[in-house]
Amino acid sequence: MTHLPLALACIWLGMVVAISIEAPLKFRAPGITLPLGLGIGRLVFRALNAAEIVLAAATAVTFALAARPGTATVLLIALAVTLAAQVAVLRPRLETRAAAIIAGETPPKSRTHLVYIALEGVKVLMLVAFAVVLL
Repeated sequence: MTHLPLALACIWLGMVVAISIEAPLKFRAPGITLPLGLGIGRLVFRALNAAEIVLAAATAVTFALAARPGTATVLLIALAVTLAAQVAVLRPRLETRAAAIIAGETPPKSRTHLVYIALEGVKVLMLVAFAVVLL
């Protein structure tokens, strides 16, 4: 049980990195239009965030069952807050914007996507740090 939080965090990290690589690449595929790419992205990020919530909860539960360094506790809390901000605040805004684009509208410029990307980068760094601290 002592290595389970580490394993779960590494799975979480792998998923975030893989989707972060996939997300911009799908728009380069032949025949992919912006509305089609956004539609795919909406499905993928809903699934990713659902899996992240499960992994975060499982990591927290297994983490709580054994003594852990304080640094790891702070990182896990920061990860949970970052994920919550992405899921509860940013993704709904991105979903609304994507739906408008898919419907043929041209919504005003927004930095929400850049903030989401920045938080993904921060989350990756925190997951790496969390794993290192647990090692």
